[in-house]
Amino acid sequence: MDHEATQELTMASAAVGGTTQVSDEVIEKIAVAAARAVPGVVELGGDVARFFNAVLDRVGLDQVGDARRGCSAHVTGDAVVVNLVLVIQAGHPVPEVTGQVRARVTETIEAYGLRVDAVNIRVDDVAMGEPTA
Repeated sequence: MDHEATQELTMASAAVGGTTQVSDEVIEKIAVAAARAVPGVVELGGDVARFFNAVLDRVGLDQVGDARRGCSAHVTGDAVVVNLVLVIQAGHPVPEVTGQVRARVTETIEAYGLRVDAVNIRVDDVAMGEPTA
Protein backbone atom coordinates (compact mmCIF):
# COMPACT_ATOMS: atom_id res chain seq x y z
CA MET A 1 0.00 0.00 0.00
CA ASP A 2 1.51 3.34 -1.00
CA HIS A 3 1.66 6.52 1.09
CA GLU A 4 -1.24 8.28 -0.73
CA ALA A 5 -3.61 5.36 -0.14
CA THR A 6 -2.69 5.29 3.52
CA GLN A 7 -3.42 9.02 3.87
CA GLU A 8 -6.82 8.56 2.21
CA LEU A 9 -7.71 5.71 4.59
CA THR A 10 -6.59 7.72 7.59
CA MET A 11 -8.62 10.73 6.50
CA ALA A 12 -11.68 8.56 5.84
CA SER A 13 -11.32 6.95 9.27
CA ALA A 14 -11.04 10.33 10.97
CA ALA A 15 -14.38 11.39 9.46
CA VAL A 16 -16.24 8.53 11.20
CA GLY A 17 -17.93 9.74 14.38
CA GLY A 18 -18.60 7.94 17.63
CA THR A 19 -17.41 7.73 21.17
CA THR A 20 -14.80 5.67 22.95
CA GLN A 21 -15.15 4.75 26.60
CA VAL A 22 -12.50 3.10 28.72
CA SER A 23 -13.88 1.21 31.70
CA ASP A 24 -12.62 1.64 35.24
CA GLU A 25 -11.63 -2.05 35.25
CA VAL A 26 -9.25 -1.58 32.31
CA ILE A 27 -7.47 1.27 34.09
CA GLU A 28 -7.30 -0.81 37.29
CA LYS A 29 -5.55 -3.65 35.46
CA ILE A 30 -3.09 -1.26 33.85
CA ALA A 31 -2.36 0.48 37.16
CA VAL A 32 -1.84 -2.79 39.06
CA ALA A 33 0.61 -4.08 36.46
CA ALA A 34 2.54 -0.80 36.58
CA ALA A 35 2.62 -0.70 40.39
CA ARG A 36 3.80 -4.31 40.70
CA ALA A 37 6.77 -3.51 38.46
CA VAL A 38 8.20 -1.04 41.00
CA PRO A 39 10.98 -2.42 43.25
CA GLY A 40 9.82 -2.48 46.86
CA VAL A 41 6.17 -3.23 46.05
CA VAL A 42 5.48 -6.69 47.44
CA GLU A 43 1.74 -6.92 47.07
CA LEU A 44 -1.41 -4.92 46.50
CA GLY A 45 -4.56 -4.93 48.56
CA GLY A 46 -5.60 -4.46 52.15
CA ASP A 47 -5.66 -7.09 54.86
CA VAL A 48 -9.06 -8.51 53.87
CA ALA A 49 -8.18 -8.75 50.17
CA ARG A 50 -4.89 -10.49 50.99
CA PHE A 51 -6.69 -12.90 53.33
CA PHE A 52 -9.16 -13.92 50.63
CA ASN A 53 -6.35 -14.21 48.11
CA ALA A 54 -4.51 -16.60 50.47
CA VAL A 55 -7.67 -18.72 50.71
CA LEU A 56 -8.01 -18.76 46.91
CA ASP A 57 -4.34 -19.78 46.65
CA ARG A 58 -4.98 -22.78 48.90
CA VAL A 59 -7.87 -24.04 46.78
CA GLY A 60 -6.02 -23.62 43.50
CA LEU A 61 -7.65 -20.40 42.32
CA ASP A 62 -4.56 -18.28 42.80
CA GLN A 63 -5.14 -15.99 39.80
CA VAL A 64 -8.75 -15.09 40.61
CA GLY A 65 -9.10 -11.38 41.36
CA ASP A 66 -5.36 -10.65 41.16
CA ALA A 67 -5.59 -8.37 38.11
CA ARG A 68 -7.41 -5.58 39.98
CA ARG A 69 -6.83 -6.36 43.66
CA GLY A 70 -5.67 -3.35 45.65
CA CYS A 71 -6.77 -0.82 43.07
CA SER A 72 -9.81 1.23 42.25
CA ALA A 73 -10.04 3.72 39.43
CA HIS A 74 -12.56 6.22 38.19
CA VAL A 75 -12.58 7.41 34.58
CA THR A 76 -14.44 10.58 33.61
CA GLY A 77 -14.02 11.41 29.95
CA ASP A 78 -10.28 11.31 29.39
CA ALA A 79 -9.39 11.95 33.06
CA VAL A 80 -8.45 9.22 35.53
CA VAL A 81 -8.16 9.01 39.31
CA VAL A 82 -6.44 5.89 40.68
CA ASN A 83 -6.45 4.63 44.28
CA LEU A 84 -3.89 1.98 45.26
CA VAL A 85 -3.35 -0.02 48.45
CA LEU A 86 0.23 -1.29 48.73
CA VAL A 87 2.35 -3.60 50.81
CA ILE A 88 5.99 -2.56 50.61
CA GLN A 89 9.15 -4.48 51.40
CA ALA A 90 10.84 -3.58 54.69
CA GLY A 91 13.90 -1.43 54.16
CA HIS A 92 12.49 0.45 51.17
CA PRO A 93 11.76 4.11 51.93
CA VAL A 94 8.02 4.75 51.69
CA PRO A 95 8.33 8.14 49.92
CA GLU A 96 10.70 6.65 47.35
CA VAL A 97 8.51 3.61 46.59
CA THR A 98 5.27 5.58 46.46
CA GLY A 99 6.88 8.25 44.28
CA GLN A 100 8.06 5.62 41.83
CA VAL A 101 4.65 3.91 41.85
CA ARG A 102 2.90 7.23 41.22
CA ALA A 103 5.27 8.06 38.33
CA ARG A 104 5.08 4.60 36.73
CA VAL A 105 1.28 4.37 36.98
CA THR A 106 0.87 7.87 35.55
CA GLU A 107 3.28 7.25 32.69
CA THR A 108 1.69 3.91 31.81
CA ILE A 109 -1.90 5.17 31.82
CA GLU A 110 -1.00 8.32 29.89
CA ALA A 111 0.56 6.11 27.21
CA TYR A 112 -3.03 5.00 26.50
CA GLY A 113 -4.05 8.59 25.76
CA LEU A 114 -5.73 9.38 29.07
CA ARG A 115 -4.89 12.11 31.59
CA VAL A 116 -4.11 11.11 35.17
CA ASP A 117 -5.45 13.65 37.66
CA ALA A 118 -4.37 11.77 40.80
CA VAL A 119 -2.75 8.55 42.00
CA ASN A 120 -3.70 8.15 45.66
CA ILE A 121 -1.68 5.57 47.59
CA ARG A 122 -2.27 3.96 50.97
CA VAL A 123 0.55 1.83 52.35
CA ASP A 124 -1.36 -0.87 54.24
CA ASP A 125 1.50 -3.08 55.43
CA VAL A 126 5.21 -3.74 55.33
CA ALA A 127 6.57 -7.17 54.44
CA MET A 128 9.33 -8.33 56.75
CA GLY A 129 12.01 -10.73 55.57
CA GLU A 130 13.01 -11.65 52.06
CA PRO A 131 10.77 -10.62 49.12
CA THR A 132 8.82 -13.45 47.54
CA ALA A 133 9.58 -14.48 43.98
